Amino acid sequence: MRRMSSSPAALALGGLVALAAAMGIGRFVYTPVLADMLDAGALNGAEAGYVAAANFAGYLAGALLAASPLLRGRRISWMFGALLASAATTAAMGLADGVTAFAVLRLAGGVASALVLVFATAIVLDGLIVAGRGGLSALHFAGVGAGIAISALLVHALKGADLWQAQWFASGGLALAAFVAALLLVHESVPNAARSSFSAGGLAADRRLVALMLAYGLVGFGYVITATFIIAIVRANPAVVHHETAVWLVVGFSAAPSVWLWGRLARRIGVLTAFAAACVVEAIGVLASVASAGAAGAYVAAVFLGGTFMGLTAMGLAAARELPVCGGAQRDGRRVVALMTAGFGVGQMFGPALAGALFTHTGTYTAASALAAGGLVVSALLAAWLSRDLARAQ
Repeated sequence: MRRMSSSPAALALGGLVALAAAMGIGRFVYTPVLADMLDAGALNGAEAGYVAAANFAGYLAGALLAASPLLRGRRISWMFGALLASAATTAAMGLADGVTAFAVLRLAGGVASALVLVFATAIVLDGLIVAGRGGLSALHFAGVGAGIAISALLVHALKGADLWQAQWFASGGLALAAFVAALLLVHESVPNAARSSFSAGGLAADRRLVALMLAYGLVGFGYVITATFIIAIVRANPAVVHHETAVWLVVGFSAAPSVWLWGRLARRIGVLTAFAAACVVEAIGVLASVASAGAAGAYVAAVFLGGTFMGLTAMGLAAARELPVCGGAQRDGRRVVALMTAGFGVGQMFGPALAGALFTHTGTYTAASALAAGGLVVSALLAAWLSRDLARAQ
């Protein structure tokens, strides 16, 4: 099928649409819908954590699948297939009943969202680099924030404990429309054959990349508890319950320009130093979500979370692609993205399950959020160490 445009701007816009559908909607719409599901009794607090963990387990599985040399075929075919699967599993949540069915669908949706992230990012970044328009990558990554903001408005329009199924149906329909738009915009300008040779064993032995993967995994653990439960936290507080839609909108609006803003800072102070700074900012936001009883804490959390998590995602992937390679071999961009995403997936898989279990015993998300903030601080320290290690090696 011939695409409407092969321009770098169209490619980046297509990437934005793909990430908005698979990540901003398919992955994150669970957060605002969850509050109504809890009110309706469709899930309890612990079950909500397990369902979220299933999604992130699927995300991990999808990242590992994308990294596997056994995965054959064109990258763009996998991307579009996963994008369609993301829309289908999102809509099917409105038909499901019971924690097992919810978990299975979110597991499948997690696989799809990871495949879209890995393949769309590889296709878009490769195409932009070839065209000499790497700066447009910020437009691609803005898709997650755009999807979060749009889904917040959609869920608010259908707000109500008896409308959570309709929220899933509408979200799936919106994701399907985005699939059609991406189909018209995204093409593969760099063929699979142009990708460099890759040794998984050599990559695993690279201590710097392992350290970066660990830091990235801690970011996954650190952000996900607040990202999953921030609306439930707000709704549980009578003083700020009427702010829940605005809080999730602020997360999305803060995320949309964050990659561009953190990219500018990274060019000034170095990508790993900027990564460490973003971890500290996000840790403050995570603590703010549970440390304040007023609206200020919720909005600080929304701005600091939204303003960092996609910046950290992009900077982590950029740092991995730029790391010097042991032995002088070249890295395969797709598999570097996939393995980093897998490390991120390990961290975020445990976060919701831990938060749900601790909520069952304590009735709050405070302990889990404190652990998450601690993980982000450790991630910042790892990134700072890696930055100094690279500086000494030069």
